[in-house]
Amino acid sequence: MSKKQYWQGLEELNQTPAFKAKAANEFQEDLPFGDVDQLAKAPTSRRDFLKYLGFSTAAATLAASCEMPVRKAIPYAIKPENVTPGVPLMYASTYVDGGEAVPVLVRTREGRPIKIEGNADSKLTEGATTARIQGSVLNLYDAARAKFPTIDGKEVSWEAIDNAVAQALTAVGSQPLYLVTSTMNSESTLSAVAQFVQKYPNTKHVQYDAISYSGILDANQNSFGQRAIPAYRFDNAKVIVSIGADFVGTWISPEIFAKQYGKTRKISAKNPVMGKHYQVEGMMSLTGGSADERYTCKPSQYGAVAAALLAEINGVSASGLNAGMSAAVKKMAADLKAHQGAALVVCGSNDAATQIVVNAINNALGAYGSTITFATTNQTKKGNDHEMAQFAEALKGGQVGGVMFFDCNPVYDHPMGEALGIALGGLKLSLALNDRMDETASKCKITAPVNHWLESWGDASSHTGYTSLMQPSIVPLFKTRGLDESLLKWAGNPVSQYEYVKNYWIGKLGSQTAFDEAIQKGILEPETMPVAAASFSGNVAVALSQIAAAKSSAEGAPELIIYEKVGIGRGAAWSNNPWLQEMPDPITKCTWDNYVIMSPNRAKKMGAELTDLNEVDRDKKVFSIKTNGKEVKLPVLVVPGVHDDVIAVALGYGRSKTVGKAAADLGVNVYPLMAQDATGNLSFYAAAVDLKNTGETYQLAITQTHHSYQNDRPIIHEYSLNEFKKDPNQLYNKRKDALGHYISPDGVVHHGGHGEPGHDAHGAKDAHAAKDAHGD
Repeated sequence: MSKKQYWQGLEELNQTPAFKAKAANEFQEDLPFGDVDQLAKAPTSRRDFLKYLGFSTAAATLAASCEMPVRKAIPYAIKPENVTPGVPLMYASTYVDGGEAVPVLVRTREGRPIKIEGNADSKLTEGATTARIQGSVLNLYDAARAKFPTIDGKEVSWEAIDNAVAQALTAVGSQPLYLVTSTMNSESTLSAVAQFVQKYPNTKHVQYDAISYSGILDANQNSFGQRAIPAYRFDNAKVIVSIGADFVGTWISPEIFAKQYGKTRKISAKNPVMGKHYQVEGMMSLTGGSADERYTCKPSQYGAVAAALLAEINGVSASGLNAGMSAAVKKMAADLKAHQGAALVVCGSNDAATQIVVNAINNALGAYGSTITFATTNQTKKGNDHEMAQFAEALKGGQVGGVMFFDCNPVYDHPMGEALGIALGGLKLSLALNDRMDETASKCKITAPVNHWLESWGDASSHTGYTSLMQPSIVPLFKTRGLDESLLKWAGNPVSQYEYVKNYWIGKLGSQTAFDEAIQKGILEPETMPVAAASFSGNVAVALSQIAAAKSSAEGAPELIIYEKVGIGRGAAWSNNPWLQEMPDPITKCTWDNYVIMSPNRAKKMGAELTDLNEVDRDKKVFSIKTNGKEVKLPVLVVPGVHDDVIAVALGYGRSKTVGKAAADLGVNVYPLMAQDATGNLSFYAAAVDLKNTGETYQLAITQTHHSYQNDRPIIHEYSLNEFKKDPNQLYNKRKDALGHYISPDGVVHHGGHGEPGHDAHGAKDAHAAKDAHGD
């Protein structure tokens, strides 16, 4: 077993006096028992107990007033007539948000959803969920949701909304009308959109994703003639190289990839073989923390790394990288070539040229048809940055008659958001079909709020050939309506959401019985995922020339990575979810705010190094970041594993008060710092950054070294693969020996006491003495 020592945080490693003092004290801060006035006046009042007691009370009040679920919903495992008070029912449904679509089971009590589980019957997700899926239950009861439709900010009836929309559509006439949505992968909803477009042929449907994958889509159009993301099979890969793709945490479909990846990493006595994983990235990620070998580089160098890797695989010496990275590329290339047909390279860049080179690498390795397939494509990310840029320019230029938004918020999360918000005021029709009065809905004349997914009928297909059905587990809490119902009403086909979805799928499946069975099971999937090779025809020479011409920062100058957090994601409703705000980030262990991630070396260079003061205490130095003509100020969090010339900031913060109490005035919005390339593709890094220490401080809530006083055992046990092969049970035996001190031969468990193993709380040395000590 390895004798390496691990630490929970840099403060524990450095063992400063302040850390030692806090580690020795179980309760590290005085608790303000009963001091309500002090809590109310605290500078961090958004995190105080009373506010979120209020949030929880509002949620509980809503839940208590809920009606039983609609009669037509079908429980997953228990028939409705067998409902027993206090006994939960499970309903198969589908979690949907911004293009994400995951089959789930919803646990309900007396008609109130209380917990989400993954649908283990799905061969695609195998029962996996994410933090946001779990947190979506709280979003249902969020009092900040839009409670009724409005015109000019005033509550109106749905009849008034339908009349106003009809009049506005008439006024728009033949002028361009835009329907801007997040990725849509629902067959029935896309059919409803088609009916609306047929009624109003001047409509242009633009799919927009704030977390863009448009570069991959463009590269695949160039390489394979398909503007689609293939299905990745990490479980078939023996060697994985990831260049800036956090596929376990946030990249494309992490709930699926994490399951697949886990299969390549799990070893046993019968199969002591583990897949090899290399990670190249600028900042520490959840995926990078799991890699066998990890290398850091600036994000502007991702394309150069991919180009060098392709050259090495093709037997050509690579250039343009430093000695350390060149050696790493040679090693990765050799390992990939040694596992032809069982290798996979992925990249998190949104640059089309870089992705074309990655496609060429996978083609040279024989990945298509084994670890990648276009026979099934991922439908969760279909946003088109070019079309969104064209819409933005047309809107600013006064060439748009009307716009309807659904499940997207470009006024907040697009680089041109401020200009878009101003331009919306001059339209004949501006309508938001969002779940709350977010930054975009607040700029629209009409709001027609939609149901939460737990209140909805529908369907979704995260991959072609894989459909999951959605049924409500509760009646709508507010005066909201389904998207399909609204679109069809305005298209002249008034029908309820349920009737429309039911009739659509009866037409596909052939009968009411087949529809009922599909709703009850929740999924329509093939037995196995189809796999097929693909014909690569990408223009690699042009892509390589574009990579070579790309600008990089000077040596020692910082570059900015703008990234997505596991919990908050792109923002949306998640910004107002206290569960997710309170959830420590898996890498930084920080809650609530966003901040500037920086390496220890750069922090020391810029006067933000960890000291006895700010290493343990919450006060962090505040830095100014200027790039692309915008400036933000954020506190610095020093994190190991970050490239010395890289800083990173998370998206999803800096929300307006209308989004909700938990989101308001929390952190800073960094979407405006993003740039667009010549085609409109969004860039999630900036190479020209002005970074300065302001001398100010800000308090962050961090859980990194909580419970450090319990340091009587190692954080992890580490073994080499060779050690495991020799004795797969050594860790089990070690645990068994340790527990032997606490379990007597007759099976009685007793606690250690007085610093000696084998004692119960009163110091008895065996089970019988323990009984005597307790008076038995």
